[in-house]
Amino acid sequence: MQTVITAMRLLTPTEIIEHPVVVVEDERIVALGSRDHVVVPDGARHHDFPDKVLAPGFIDVHIHGGSGHDVMEVDPSALAAIERGMVKHGVTSYLPTTVTAPLPDILRSLEHLGKAIRKASNHAGRSRPLGIHLEGPFISHAKRGVHPPQNLLPPSPETLRELYQAAGGTVSMLTIAPELDGGLETIVDAVSLGIHVSLGHSNATFSEANAGIDAGARHATHTFNAMRPLDHREPGILGAILSDDRITADLIADGLHIAPAVIKLFLRMKGMDRAVLITDAISATGMPDGKYKLGGFEVEVKGDRCDLDGKLAGSVLTLDRAVRNVMDFASLTLANAIRLVTLNPARLVGVSHAHGTLAPGRVADVVVLTPSGEVVATMVAGQFA
Repeated sequence: MQTVITAMRLLTPTEIIEHPVVVVEDERIVALGSRDHVVVPDGARHHDFPDKVLAPGFIDVHIHGGSGHDVMEVDPSALAAIERGMVKHGVTSYLPTTVTAPLPDILRSLEHLGKAIRKASNHAGRSRPLGIHLEGPFISHAKRGVHPPQNLLPPSPETLRELYQAAGGTVSMLTIAPELDGGLETIVDAVSLGIHVSLGHSNATFSEANAGIDAGARHATHTFNAMRPLDHREPGILGAILSDDRITADLIADGLHIAPAVIKLFLRMKGMDRAVLITDAISATGMPDGKYKLGGFEVEVKGDRCDLDGKLAGSVLTLDRAVRNVMDFASLTLANAIRLVTLNPARLVGVSHAHGTLAPGRVADVVVLTPSGEVVATMVAGQFA
């Protein structure tokens, strides 16, 4: 049976359609346009949102957990809880993100996550994992943040392939510090495996960061955080990220990790085509204050701050809130803010043929929003959660 969705407005997100009609069959969009151009099929289920806005489902490429659980838990019920929680905030697909841990623990988690990704199409009403994001262990001691120093490893193609094989080939993104010995060779090898390489947790100079980009890195992880600061004589990794159009970049727009004025500056530098919003959310997201797990260690959460020994340790941000924040911080329209969590991350991880845009032939991942960006309902692969 076909499903029809009508609303006040639709953001593709590169085009605005007034009084839209979206026709869904099975998991795909089969027709889309204004009511003057698309006929509502007889017998279809009809969902009407007369004062709401339709947009593509959100994509979070950096998330560690939520609803009291961490993605590295080897327990199917934990991942299910995280995915149900994300759907409430408009996230229809994501990259479960690991943190540095003892190598056997990472391998065990990757094996579990790889199996979950291959079975994701069977899970109704839940956000779906597109691939794994490896944050660590190939990161700088100087800019490790809260990643345990004893578990950091020098980057090497051999270790990368061990991780990749444990995940059954489902690693989609790798965060790496390019200045480390073996970093450039590992970037080249990652690209050869189809992994999208992101520069992050790095103390790289400007020339070292550019070498990483020349080797194939095309993204930057939580820009400004866990990076060498920008200096007017030695621009460092931030100078490379902000000035090089070959590279896209993400940030945590919670107003805590980065000041609103700097978020506004970042968006001016990278533009609407090259900026991505992430949450870096941990298990405490959606939960009361207390102590929660991030990988293998414990984090204290009070209000919006996740803390370990005085350092920020992830966030409790949700992606819909990030959208509303950048509308406020940088005076973005809803359409431009939506692009940062839909089309741009879809292009980043190579899934824009199926996700990130509302168009015939795309997967029917749809979020229903108020004009101010509040989530009203979420459809995942043709079914409302």
